[in-house]
Amino acid sequence: MKAVLISTYELGRQPFGLASPAAWLCEIGVEVTCIDTSREQLSEQAIRDAALVGFYVPMHTATRLAVELLREVKQINPSAHICFYGLYASVNEDWLRQLGVQSILGGEFEEGLAHLVSRVAGGQTNATQEEPVVSLSRQAFKLPSRDGLAPLSKYARVALPDGQKLTAGYTEASRGCKHRCRHCPIVPVYNGVFRVVGQDIVLADIRQQIAAGAQHITFGDPDFFNGIGHAVPLIEALHKEFPKITYDVTIKIEHLLKHSEHLRTLRRTRCLFVTSAVESVDDAILEKLDKHHTRGDFLEVVRRFQAERLILQPTFLPFTPWTTMRGYLDLLAVLRQSELIENVAPIQLAIRLLIPAGSRLLELDEIRANVGAFDQAAMVYPWKHADKRVDDLCEEVQRVVHVSEKMNRTRTQTFALIERAARQAAGLPEPESQPILPSRATIPYLTEPWYC
Repeated sequence: MKAVLISTYELGRQPFGLASPAAWLCEIGVEVTCIDTSREQLSEQAIRDAALVGFYVPMHTATRLAVELLREVKQINPSAHICFYGLYASVNEDWLRQLGVQSILGGEFEEGLAHLVSRVAGGQTNATQEEPVVSLSRQAFKLPSRDGLAPLSKYARVALPDGQKLTAGYTEASRGCKHRCRHCPIVPVYNGVFRVVGQDIVLADIRQQIAAGAQHITFGDPDFFNGIGHAVPLIEALHKEFPKITYDVTIKIEHLLKHSEHLRTLRRTRCLFVTSAVESVDDAILEKLDKHHTRGDFLEVVRRFQAERLILQPTFLPFTPWTTMRGYLDLLAVLRQSELIENVAPIQLAIRLLIPAGSRLLELDEIRANVGAFDQAAMVYPWKHADKRVDDLCEEVQRVVHVSEKMNRTRTQTFALIERAARQAAGLPEPESQPILPSRATIPYLTEPWYC
C-alpha cells in the first residue's frame, strides 16, 4: 500500500510531524511519500498512486494552507482516503468532515494513523472511524524516518552575529503541556497532559540529523522544562556526545524562575537562546490569559539571563481585546529599557489574538459577550476591539513588518518604525532621536521567525 503525508507549514523546520509517523507506517510495510509543500512541489504522481493522503496540521496557518490544497488532492485522486492529523485537526473536526475529510486524529496521532492505514489497506475505506479523534495514550515512539524529506539545507538556519549561518535540525522531546493558559491551542487537545519522547529516541534522531549536516538543534517542545528530570539529562547527554553542537529550547517564564539553577546548565551545554511566551507586560492581561507569571517575573528573568550571559527571545501577543494604546506603547518602552529590541522578532509585535474552537478564553463572560459566531473557514471566533485605533494600529504594524521583511531591515530598524507608528496612532509626537542603529542582528536567531 502507498500513502502520502503532507506538511504545508511548520515554522521553517523539517517536519517532525512527517518523519515520526512515516517511521510507524514504514514498519508495517507501507510505502510512504513525505511532501513538505513549504519547500517542494506537490507530486501529482504520488497523490494519484496513494490509497491514503494525510495532512499534518500542527497550527492555524498550516491548517488553512492544507484546506486550500485539499481540493487539488481530491481532484487528482478522488478515491484516496483523506486524513487530517495534528493539533488543529480535532478542534476543527466538524468543518473538516464537511470538506470531505474522512479521518481526524488529534493528540498522540502516530498509533492511530498506523491503525487507520491498516484498515484502509484492508479495504475499510468508507467505514466509520474506529480510531479516537483525540488520543493521549503513552506511545512508544519510534526513530523518525527522515530519508524522504527535503534536505536540512532548505530549511531555516541560525544566523549568528558574525554573519555565519548554522544548519538547523529539529526534534521533539515532549508533547502537550502541564499548563492550561487560556489562549493556548494546545489546551483544547491535551488539557494539562504532556507526554515525553524517550531519551534514546531523541538522541538517535539528533544523531541522524547531525549526520545529515545539522550544526544546531531546535527542541520544539511547548515547554522544555515541563519535565525537568527528562530535559536536563537529555541536554547533558547531547553535550557530552556532541560538545560543539548548539541548541535552542522554549521554556515558560514560570519555569525559568522555578528552575533558575539550571540557567547555567543551559549555557554550559551550549544553549544559544531560550524562547519564552511572555505574551504581555500588563499584569491584568496576563491574569486574563492565565499565564501564571507577572511583569515583575518577566523582568526578573531578563535580569538573570543577562547575569548568566544567556539570550532570551520573548514572544508576545500584543493585540488582544484588553490592549490599550498606552499599553502597547508601554510594551515597546519595556523592550527598549530592557535592551531587548534585538531579541524580539518584529512579527511578535504584530500578532493579534486568535480564539479557536475549544479555547479557554470562552470561559470569560466578556469574551463570550463580544465574539461573533464561530467562523469555520477562518477557524476562529471573530472579534473587534472596542477602540478602533487599536485594530488600525495592528494592521499598520503588520504592514510595517511585511515591508521590512521585503527590504531586509534589521530588527532594530523595524522596531523604530513600529514605535513611530504607535506614537502617531496615539497622537503623540515623534520619539526622540535614538542611537545609531546596528547594521545587522547582535544576537543569534532563526532565519524564519516564529508565529502561528
